[in-house]
Amino acid sequence: MQNEQPRIRELHFDSRRKRMTTIHQLNKPIHGKNRVAYTKGAPKELIELCENVLINGQIQPITDDMKKKAMTANDSYARQGLRVLAVVVRYLGLDDQDIPTSLSAYTPEIIEQKMTFIGLVVMADPPRPEVKEAVQKCHQAGIRIVMITGDYGLTAESIAKRIGIVTGDHPRVISGLELEGMSDDQLKNALKDEVIFARVAPEQKYRVVDNLQQLGEVVAVTGDGVNDAPALKKADIDVEMGITGTDVAKEAADMILTDDNFASIVHAVEQGRAAYNNIRKFLLYILNSNVPEAAPSMAFLLSKGAIPLPLTIMQILFIDLGTDLIPALGLGSEKPEAGIMNKPPRNLKEPLLNRTILIKAFFWYGILESIVSLSAYFFVNSINGFSLGNLAEEGSATYIAATTMTLAAIVFCQIGAVMNCRTENESVFKIGFLKNVTINAGIILEVILLLVIMHVPLFQKVFGTAPIGVQSWIFLICIPPIILAIEEIRKAISRRIVQTHK
Repeated sequence: MQNEQPRIRELHFDSRRKRMTTIHQLNKPIHGKNRVAYTKGAPKELIELCENVLINGQIQPITDDMKKKAMTANDSYARQGLRVLAVVVRYLGLDDQDIPTSLSAYTPEIIEQKMTFIGLVVMADPPRPEVKEAVQKCHQAGIRIVMITGDYGLTAESIAKRIGIVTGDHPRVISGLELEGMSDDQLKNALKDEVIFARVAPEQKYRVVDNLQQLGEVVAVTGDGVNDAPALKKADIDVEMGITGTDVAKEAADMILTDDNFASIVHAVEQGRAAYNNIRKFLLYILNSNVPEAAPSMAFLLSKGAIPLPLTIMQILFIDLGTDLIPALGLGSEKPEAGIMNKPPRNLKEPLLNRTILIKAFFWYGILESIVSLSAYFFVNSINGFSLGNLAEEGSATYIAATTMTLAAIVFCQIGAVMNCRTENESVFKIGFLKNVTINAGIILEVILLLVIMHVPLFQKVFGTAPIGVQSWIFLICIPPIILAIEEIRKAISRRIVQTHK
């Protein structure tokens, strides 16, 4: 073909024309012409340009009935979700009065007319099997999907229904021509319902994105061509196809899909939500120990010194820098919780450190850990013969053991708290205690560090600590299960409330 009809010029595809044309030199003239133009593109637009039709090798005038039959066939294929292209031809002669002699003067307006209809080319480009499930996850997560395509309206509607983008029997399909005549207010009203945009131009895609943003939506746009760059740049999140995408579109993108798979976008949303939740879990855990660290000082001040300071400054530093760090980092690697994609998108105005986290950290965990840690302090005094009105004096052996016990109690409270912080409402028993290696390693390390400062003389002097007895260790070992059990009860009540409101 290339030897017999070498290509000498190309009229590139244009989204407005919805077609492209190649010009070929004929080694052997056909119908007395030495050049030929082949055009492929949108059937409706191309058929309107045809004056003739090729039937059994013979060129005949095309009738309105033939055009109607061709469009009926096109619509039938489109309803099956098939992509349809029309192919037409025009033979060009150098002696034709309306054809320039110079190739550089060939334009779509000159060449793409008086065409001869050859036929329709039908292609099956089915969605990937995982896309339907990904679309369903989007709906569950409160994410709307708006199809904006250059495909024929019936094809777009069929595919959208097949993969679940639209669920109604008769979704609104807006063509580029119809969109051109719509005001922004009309477009905004259309965007509030299920809608498909077909045969749209790049600037129209940009306009749809702009109007969605004006409605207060956070918009992510996918694309792969140079023409998609304006809409991608306008979007809040621009997603580019890594395999089929152009360099221009990739430069405009925030995220590039290496596998060109829509399901990867949904997976990214899930991982993004998990990362955001993990940051909140990290903050919740870090803030937990602030109240029990402050409570001993408050007890000292409010009692006007009657209660000797149950926790020293160096012991507070040990908690913050020595024991909290690794378990907190482990929370950042937690996997997405079950049901994370069944929640609506968060409010953009809501801060990362929101009221819920502050209340839970300071008034739930904080007060609970404060009660436990101060109880540990009084427990050591009690087993050594001291009472609430007559506590061990600062510097005494019992006082040092009691402050060590307060420190250890906070550490063991944090062991229970870090397990609780792994989930928001789901039971930690469901996700498994041994699944997060970093957290488990952090727990082991903080217990080892606690033993080191209790028993190594050098660290005993630095942190003001001493070994504790068997009774105290039994007290400490009971703390994490109690903290865990109390929170599991709260989570169970929370889950029941959620189920009741569904």
